[in-house]
Amino acid sequence: MASKLGDEIGKKGPFASLEEEVMLSLLRTADRLIRTTENALRPSGLTPTQYNVLRILRGMAPQGLACQEIARRMITRDADLTRLLDRLEKRGLINRQRQTDDRRVVLITVTSAGSALLAELDDMVNELNKRLLGHLEAQKLNQLLDLMDQVRESIENMTAKGQMETL
Repeated sequence: MASKLGDEIGKKGPFASLEEEVMLSLLRTADRLIRTTENALRPSGLTPTQYNVLRILRGMAPQGLACQEIARRMITRDADLTRLLDRLEKRGLINRQRQTDDRRVVLITVTSAGSALLAELDDMVNELNKRLLGHLEAQKLNQLLDLMDQVRESIENMTAKGQMETL
């Protein structure tokens, strides 16, 4: 029996393994979610990654965070966080302040304009999340969360043991 994913991508024949099919399905689903979020945020002039950084900083207001801590908390990694922060600063959405006790550390804070923009987006983003996932019962959403937690935990354990480098 052909899978929905196989039909979507025009795959001829079966997948090499169930794990391969699940991996590809997760990636395709993530891509659809990201594209939908990009389209929803486009009128604000923010990318999903910029939106994520602003939310991280709003959660830490008023003290802010160092760049390394922002990077650690991000949902998706950005290879050039400095340039992303440059764009947010240019729009007046964040402030950077070099620390006097350790000049290597730059503290990033969200501005009132950044907080105001997030406040404008809050209802829209909550509604988007409900439209995208609200058709699933709470039990299924919790099950999905648990499964994704298990996958990330397994990856972290393999990485910590150096097992990911040998693949």
